[in-house]
Amino acid sequence: MSVRIKVCGFTRVEDAVAAANLGIDAIGLVFYDKSPRHVGIAQAQAIIAALPPFVTVVALFVNATREEIEAVLAQCAIDVLQFHGEESPAFCRSFHRPYLKAVRVQPGTDLQTLAAQYHDARGLLTDAFVEGAHGGTGKTFDWTLIPAQLPLPLILSGGLDEHNVADAVRRVRPAAVDVSSGVEAGKGIKSPQRVADFVAAVRAAQN
Repeated sequence: MSVRIKVCGFTRVEDAVAAANLGIDAIGLVFYDKSPRHVGIAQAQAIIAALPPFVTVVALFVNATREEIEAVLAQCAIDVLQFHGEESPAFCRSFHRPYLKAVRVQPGTDLQTLAAQYHDARGLLTDAFVEGAHGGTGKTFDWTLIPAQLPLPLILSGGLDEHNVADAVRRVRPAAVDVSSGVEAGKGIKSPQRVADFVAAVRAAQN
C-alpha cells in the first residue's frame, strides 16, 4: 500500500491548492493559537472551499476545550481530528469523528501501551519530543524507538523534509508521513517546489 502524505500548517489558500495539485493526500489546519501556523475559522473555511475533491482535511488541536473544538466542527468541513496535547482517549473519541493521536517520542515512550489506550484512533502520529513545544519544531527523533509492530497505523512526523523522507520511508515503513516546517519557505508559507520534491522523494522510496 502506498505511503500517504499529509502536509500540515497551511495558512494560505494558494499554498493548499498547489500542494493538493501536487498529489498530497491530506492537509492539516492548526487551531492552536500559540502556533505561528494558527488559522482562524474564516481562514480555514476559505482554504477548505478551494480544495479539489478527495483531499482529507485534518484539524489539529492542542489541549483545546470541547467548546473550541465543537465551534470548529460546526463551521468547517473537517474530516479528521488530530490531538497533539494530553487529551484522554475518552475525550478524543467523544466527538464521534475519525481522529489521530500525536505522541512526542523520547526514550521511555511506550508506543505499544499508547496504541492500546487509543485503540480506536485512525493512527498514532509520532513526533519529536521538544520541551515546551507541541510539534512543528523541525526536529527529528530516534526512529529506532518505534516498535516494529504496532496495532495502529503509524504516521511518521518530526523534522522530515525532501532530503531525509526517502530514508525515513525505507527504514520505518510508516503508513503515512506528515510534514510541516520541512516544506516551508517561511513559517506557515509552503514552498510548492519543496512540496513537489517531498512528494517525489516519498514516491521514489517505494519503487
